[in-house]
Amino acid sequence: MDYIFLNYFQLVGAVLLILINVILSLWLRLGLEKSLLIASLRMVIQLLLIGYVLEWLFNLSDPWLVMAIALIMAAIAGVSAVNRTSRRFPSIYWRSLISVLISSFLITNLSVAGIIRVDPWYDPQYLIPLLGMILGNTLTGISLGLDKFMDNLLKNRHQVETLLSLGASRWEATHKEITSAITTGMIPTINSMMVMGLVSLPGMMTGQILAGATPLNAVRYQVVITFAIASASALGTLMIVLLAWIALTTPNHQLKIALLHHPQK
Repeated sequence: MDYIFLNYFQLVGAVLLILINVILSLWLRLGLEKSLLIASLRMVIQLLLIGYVLEWLFNLSDPWLVMAIALIMAAIAGVSAVNRTSRRFPSIYWRSLISVLISSFLITNLSVAGIIRVDPWYDPQYLIPLLGMILGNTLTGISLGLDKFMDNLLKNRHQVETLLSLGASRWEATHKEITSAITTGMIPTINSMMVMGLVSLPGMMTGQILAGATPLNAVRYQVVITFAIASASALGTLMIVLLAWIALTTPNHQLKIALLHHPQK
């Protein structure tokens, strides 16, 4: 089957589908119509802009420019991960950025250069889309794990401090909070993998099939990106929780819970 090119009139038809959400919001008085329209407008503008940027980038294929775009994407993901949490502490943005950079860049490069074996490895047609999918899922894991860890420390503060006063190390006293946070960060990826192919057809696989790839080849690519996402999400969640643990405890086995605060509105 030939690839079907979508023109702007067809896109307008797709945009009109959001009117279903708007009508439901007005009918049920949900008050979401303004948010829906703003979100829709932002999404369309952002996707069109990135489409033009990627076309320009694919034509240039400059390794330094590709890496610059990748770093910008990672920086935005690091900030976005923190912005989804309900609390802050000093250096939280830097720690999030470090977690995003190491986890996503390591797994993306292993996938592109070691598994798919793209030549050259910085080919933006492969590197940028794969990195984007990995970043999107990694920042979700990081934000969930980080928020859960900070929430756990506040809820179980007295229990942790009691354990510390009885001679437990900071690792022993907070081990339960750490493992709970890491588990929370990994749950969305595990849930997605559980129903993949039965309930949901993943985006990368669907996109390749629509672009003309055979279903089996599309499945192979989806397997690669799914395991890459799972690995990066787990690694990123582990890193941010441990970095937050270092920031909120001391080598003298004390809690620095006073550092936690709600973001200023």
